[in-house]
Amino acid sequence: MNLKFLPTIIVKYFLRIVFNIMALVFPIKENKVTFASYRSNVIEGNLNYVYQEMASQYPDYQYSFLIKKFNGSFLGKIEYILHMLKSVYAIATSRYFIIDDFYFPVYVIKPRTGTDIIQLWHAVGAFKKFGLSTVNKSFGPSKEYLQHVKIHSNYSKVYVSGESVVPYYAEAFGMDEDKIFPLGVPRTDFFFDKNKINESQEKFYLQFPEVINKKVLLYAPTFRGKSHDPKKISCPINIGELRAMLGDEYVFLIHLHPYMQQNSWIHEKDQSFALMINENFTIEEIMAVADILITDYSSIIFDYSLLERPILFYADDLQEYLQERDFYFDYRKFIPGPFFDETRSLGDWILNEKNDLTSIVKFKEDFFDYLDGKSAKRIVNHIHGKDIGEIEHRTLPRTSELVNKP
Repeated sequence: MNLKFLPTIIVKYFLRIVFNIMALVFPIKENKVTFASYRSNVIEGNLNYVYQEMASQYPDYQYSFLIKKFNGSFLGKIEYILHMLKSVYAIATSRYFIIDDFYFPVYVIKPRTGTDIIQLWHAVGAFKKFGLSTVNKSFGPSKEYLQHVKIHSNYSKVYVSGESVVPYYAEAFGMDEDKIFPLGVPRTDFFFDKNKINESQEKFYLQFPEVINKKVLLYAPTFRGKSHDPKKISCPINIGELRAMLGDEYVFLIHLHPYMQQNSWIHEKDQSFALMINENFTIEEIMAVADILITDYSSIIFDYSLLERPILFYADDLQEYLQERDFYFDYRKFIPGPFFDETRSLGDWILNEKNDLTSIVKFKEDFFDYLDGKSAKRIVNHIHGKDIGEIEHRTLPRTSELVNKP
């Protein structure tokens, strides 16, 4: 046995023993629903949308929340172990245990008959590889680790954006396709709610009035690193050069993955042009404000395609990323927008923007089976074995129909 896995094995069997004791002592509470995540300190995204819908349909249920962002420090890891004890109790006693990411305690126990463990994966569609699709990649788990921890096991149900991505999730989670349901992604209901979009814009411009009447560029790079161990990266885009090219008519928003550490990317001279936005706004609220999305490999492209606005791709480490993690598709053929690897060509495209959104619309239609803003309702109904309801197939209205930007 490789001794580097010894701490993992000790924690695994400790949690398993505690879980088995809990299962003997406590019954499953038929009306208990637990939402759990290590991505944030507040319930948000898919979990929040499903919670809100479930609470409106079943107000008498007992709702429990294990929402705590992982801290990679030594004390943070000790706290994490203590938090996992709460998790195994919740798994042992909940009728529904609902998660949105990797969740270690789920993989080291044997769920009780009568408990559903539901995965509302945080990413939309299928783009960069994840889960078991990354075995023996530097990003992913080793085969030796999988002998001790069967990651992404024990899911009763998984919900995804459309039929086209089901095979990729089956591969990533090592599960049968008939347990993966293409009923939509709850948080994307936001993009079909005109009032929420307008409220998000009002909220943003109240906090940043200096941005009114400017074109908003949103730069949202993907996570770099492994699991909860993010890399410290520098901004590959030369912010100063981009500011000099675009002038005062644009603002450059930066939003980092929730696991990534904040970086001092913005020099003092560029502070009127560039803003780091990671607090006070959800990523959906920021997307509602953005005129153009710039990213590298982030699955945010699926969400943003619902707004039918331009998406630009900027990366200077594509070959390295292919080796480290890889994609389910040929990256250069797959992306629904132009690709850049240096700042000047990116700035030139923005200055001479051509709004041919044909590829964006097709991309959206390829990866979303339903465009009705009812994903959360459909999923809650399905979880409870109810009719998922009449599905209204329609395209999302154009941005101009949804939002009147300042």
